Amino acid sequence: MGAALRVRARAVLALLPALVAAGCGSSGTLPPPAEPARSPLPQSDPAGRIVPVGPGAEGVVADPVTGAVAVAVSEPPSVVLLDGRTLESRRRVRLPAPARHLALAGPGGPVLAPAEKAGVLSVVELPGGAAREVRVGPGPHDAAAAAGRLFVGDEGADTVSVVEGARATERLDAPVAPGGLVAAGNTIGVVGVRERLLAAYDARTLRETGRVDAGIGPTHLVADGPDRLYVVDTQGDALLLFNLRPALELVRRVSLPGSPYGIAADRRRGRLWVTLTERNELVELRAGSRPGPLRSFPTVRQPNSVAVDEASGRVYVTGRADGVIQSLDPRDP
Repeated sequence: MGAALRVRARAVLALLPALVAAGCGSSGTLPPPAEPARSPLPQSDPAGRIVPVGPGAEGVVADPVTGAVAVAVSEPPSVVLLDGRTLESRRRVRLPAPARHLALAGPGGPVLAPAEKAGVLSVVELPGGAAREVRVGPGPHDAAAAAGRLFVGDEGADTVSVVEGARATERLDAPVAPGGLVAAGNTIGVVGVRERLLAAYDARTLRETGRVDAGIGPTHLVADGPDRLYVVDTQGDALLLFNLRPALELVRRVSLPGSPYGIAADRRRGRLWVTLTERNELVELRAGSRPGPLRSFPTVRQPNSVAVDEASGRVYVTGRADGVIQSLDPRDP
């Protein structure tokens, strides 16, 4: 990384101590976590196809093996399983409480649905929808799978629950309010959305391998392989690139004005997809060591989550305000 980029990265991180010092000293006085912007009414017709799925549509994942798309809705709390090509609803799986975010344990599933207010992780099999529940810590927000285990960020307890088989066997100390969580090979990355920190853990040994500042107001993250993490700095209007090796380190910042929030990675095509909730917009970015914006698409209102089917390249965006899902093929004119 060049000297100018290093200076900019340090400048971003230098803002963090000032934020914390303004009202810090304990987790109770940390600033609140960043949230998506309240989206305005769309000024352009959304790209692609729009289908209603249910109130509070937010979390979404697309499975490249079964072709299923899973969407979390809030009323009633459910995971809606759709045919990714036609958007036809196949099944609704009830949850004990709403899930804001969904994750895939791997190609072919299952879908991981943290039911925040119930303190439960629902594990939904694909394509049939059979589900089981695992009791985890308070406020489970996001989940990932690595090294034969499931990992769940307990936002209400500042821990990460480690699930083996049918139960949580251990809890790891995490940055305050663990929100976004992702697997990068055998590494688990966790964003503490109140403490503004990124932590990394070895999924095999369960040891923490690094902890660094993560911008002004980080929320979510993805990986495109075992060596890199991309963190959305929602409050800082940026995408942050971290290397995992030889040590966890911020190496690049990409400006993304518009309150970036949802993020998905297409490893097959070397692309990232980020939603801008302030603008009802979806940005396609080049992935890799020098990420950068390529083009953008108008979205549905309140585009809090995005997913990509790595088999087809089709992209899905949920519109929380109107309870819809948007499907678009980037290859279309």
